[in-house]
Amino acid sequence: MKIAIIGTGGVGGYFGGRLAKAGNEVVFLARGEHLQALQTTGLQVSSINGDFKVDKVSATDSIEAIGQVDLVMLCQKAWQVKDIAPKLNSLLKEDTAVLTLQNGVTIGDELKAYIPEKHIVLGLCKIISKIDAPGHITHFGVEPTIIFGEQDNSLTARVNAIYEAFEEAEIKSFISHDIQADLWKKFISICISGLMAVTKLTYGGVVAHSTSRQLLVELFAEMYDLASKMGIALAPDFVEKTIAVIASFPYDSTTSMARDMWAGKPSELEYQNGAVVVLGEKYGMPVPVNRFIYYCLLPMEKQARKNAML
Repeated sequence: MKIAIIGTGGVGGYFGGRLAKAGNEVVFLARGEHLQALQTTGLQVSSINGDFKVDKVSATDSIEAIGQVDLVMLCQKAWQVKDIAPKLNSLLKEDTAVLTLQNGVTIGDELKAYIPEKHIVLGLCKIISKIDAPGHITHFGVEPTIIFGEQDNSLTARVNAIYEAFEEAEIKSFISHDIQADLWKKFISICISGLMAVTKLTYGGVVAHSTSRQLLVELFAEMYDLASKMGIALAPDFVEKTIAVIASFPYDSTTSMARDMWAGKPSELEYQNGAVVVLGEKYGMPVPVNRFIYYCLLPMEKQARKNAML
């Protein structure tokens, strides 16, 4: 299978590395020193599941140079997708699948403005990983997993082919029977990022302190109520179970959005807590904790984006 990895950070580097190691024709889109390292010394992955290296890596900074592929894996941050989306058509043939792996629940709808809807396969991933150095990805938390499915939840030949490619690459994956519900499950859980950014606490810190833990319960509960009003099917004990899972994470681990905000970089704020505020207004549901977090962080986000343009 020929696969384009759009964004070779912690997500794209890990999953793309596994796919390349398994013998697929993988082309990585990267830039700067990271690109140079991939082209000269290959891709090194340090993982709690076992380290591996791909010595020969096909990598470029030009999406047009990749050519048509069987599978496009969108692995960059949510806010970066609309910038690259107009160029995705150069990768598409009749049956190409474009798999979204961004945080949030709006990327699929955004993509429809740029590429034919028939190509879009919705997905999410679970992994805590990052670029440690040019050409070097470190996976340090959570069992790497991809959950994906057609927008209408139908079982098609292309999702089966993607699943088989993941299995051969030793990537844990599931074809979803309700991809919207699965997207919301992750969406709710990742909105801890805003709480982390405000409190400057890690996963472990948020759940260890009674006050921040209570805010987390309220944050998740109001999102659960919003999802229910939107017709998303979630189990009644979802909030309780999700907090239990978060409590099992490495104490010092953090989210990429929180790290971006602490570093003064543009983040996914608009696609996480900000999106909750927008959807709450649309459906007439109060989301006070998410609104408070969003309003606290928005000035920082605006400054980070201003600085990035200088």
